Amino acid sequence: MISIVTPVYNGEQFIESCLQTVIAQACDEIEHLIIDGGSTDSTVSIIQKYANCYSHIRWISEPDRGQSDAMNKGIQLAKGNVLTFLNVDDYYELDTLNQVNQRFKTLPEPSFIVGNCRIWNDHGEVIDINKPSKLRLFDLVLGLNINPYPCNPCAYFYHRSLHERVGNYAIEDHYSMDLDFILRVVQVAHVYYVDEIWGNYRRIAGTKTFIDMESGECDRRVRQILRKYRQHLTPVEQFQWYIWKIWHQCRTIVFSALRLCFRTIKRFFRR
Repeated sequence: MISIVTPVYNGEQFIESCLQTVIAQACDEIEHLIIDGGSTDSTVSIIQKYANCYSHIRWISEPDRGQSDAMNKGIQLAKGNVLTFLNVDDYYELDTLNQVNQRFKTLPEPSFIVGNCRIWNDHGEVIDINKPSKLRLFDLVLGLNINPYPCNPCAYFYHRSLHERVGNYAIEDHYSMDLDFILRVVQVAHVYYVDEIWGNYRRIAGTKTFIDMESGECDRRVRQILRKYRQHLTPVEQFQWYIWKIWHQCRTIVFSALRLCFRTIKRFFRR
């Protein structure tokens, strides 16, 4: 069974569509756990209405210490052997859960499986498709501009037993807990990439993630995490990383010099 965990706080704008996207999957072997942080808007009443009609919905509402704390509560309450997280403003592609459930029936434990994720802006436009095809630790610590990591949990699923190996989400981390968790997971799990779109992630102006990205704090924090996990590379991989870094810096210098040369030549012939 797949346990889908949705942390939410004052999410009345999206909670109904979140519940509906799971219902629309028409998947029998699921449970949807809503972990509400004590919302003061109509979120809880909407959850109650749906929970009264659908037995796969379970929920709690109590104060928490942030998103990571709510996610960890969901892990503790989950009954399924497969776990995923669906943020309140995101949604699945149709039939994703049935496909994932079938795949896990033949996967070794513990496994971590990743699909693609569409990224939408406020205007309902697709601005990118996240395709994290390279998921070794070495590949990921090269940098997100080289090999993107899974950008949203609606497009990845894993055996709940992985938390026994790598621990839960860091409660003190309110922004980069997903990346930190993934970098722990890829070191111990059977990791698989599926080139299919499974998730849809809304990058909405005004949300904490959007503000964090706009401020530049996200990039700084990611670089810090990647530096931390480079220490987990084997000696051979660390040597390869240093060689790659030197090559990448040299290539950047050469390309910059060539661009400057071409601009100089263009100005010369315009005279």
